[in-house]
Amino acid sequence: MVLDPKVGRVRVVLTIAGSDSGGGAGIQADLKTFAAMGVHGATAVTALTAQDTRGIIAVQEVTPEFVAQQIDVVVADLTVDATKTGMLGNAAVVETVVAKVAEHGLRPLVVDTVLAATSGERLLAPEGLTKLRAHLIPLATVVTPNLSEAEALTGSPVQSLEDMREAAREIHALGAQAVVVKGGHLPQSAEAVDVLFDGAEFVELRRPWIRTSNLHGTGCTFASALAGGLALGLAVGPAAELAKELVTQAIKRGLSLGQGRGPVNPVAILYERAGRLDPI
Repeated sequence: MVLDPKVGRVRVVLTIAGSDSGGGAGIQADLKTFAAMGVHGATAVTALTAQDTRGIIAVQEVTPEFVAQQIDVVVADLTVDATKTGMLGNAAVVETVVAKVAEHGLRPLVVDTVLAATSGERLLAPEGLTKLRAHLIPLATVVTPNLSEAEALTGSPVQSLEDMREAAREIHALGAQAVVVKGGHLPQSAEAVDVLFDGAEFVELRRPWIRTSNLHGTGCTFASALAGGLALGLAVGPAAELAKELVTQAIKRGLSLGQGRGPVNPVAILYERAGRLDPI
C-alpha cells in the first residue's frame, strides 16, 4: 500500500461485486489489482460463485439487506475514495446499490456492467439490466462495458470500431459521465483497442495485441485499475490510460493455471517493482 501525503493515509477503493472461487475474476481480481495500484481494497460481496478456469458451476446470491450492511459498515469506518461495481446478480441488489451510492455519496463510481460470464452464464437477471440502465449508470463516473455488454445496453450490434463509438455515445446518453467500451473481443488484429468517450471527445486506448488464452479477469482488472486511478486523484482520461497499461502488463504475465482460461496476473507487477519476478 502507498501512503498518500495529501491525505495522510492510504487511499481506499470499495468493490461491490461477486466472488470467484477460482481466484481469477470478481472481488479476488479486484483486490489483487488494488494492491498493484497501491490502494487498499474493501469489499461488499453480492454473490458467491462456484467457478474455476473452465466456467461457472453455481451461483449463490447474497440478500440485498446483507449487501447494504456490508456497504454501511465499510463507509462508517473507512474513508472511501472510489467505488467499483461488478456482478450484481438481480434487480433487488441493483436497487440497493443505487440507494447506497446516493446515500453515502460513493463517487467517483466505476460501473463494470457484468452481465454474463465469457463461458455464457448469465450474471445479471434481465430486470436487473433494466434497473442498471435506468438508475445505476446515471450515477456512474465511468461505465466499462465489453462488446456484448454494450450490445445489451444499446440493443444494437457492436462489431467494429465505429460501432464502439456509437455505443459509447448511446451509453453516455443514459447519464454516465464517461464510457469506455472495451474492444478485447473484436477480431484479432495488431492492436487491442478500447474507446473512451466523455461526451465531448473520443480517445482510443491502444496496446499491442497479446496472443494468449490466459485472459480470465481482464474486465475486472481494467475496471478496478480505473477505480484505483480515480481514487488516487487522476482524471478519467489518465486513469483509463493507466488502467489500460496495467491490464496489458497483467495479461503479459498471465498464469497458465487449470484446464481452461488462466487468469491475468496484476500481482506480478508488485514483485517486479521490488526487483524480483516472484515472491520467493
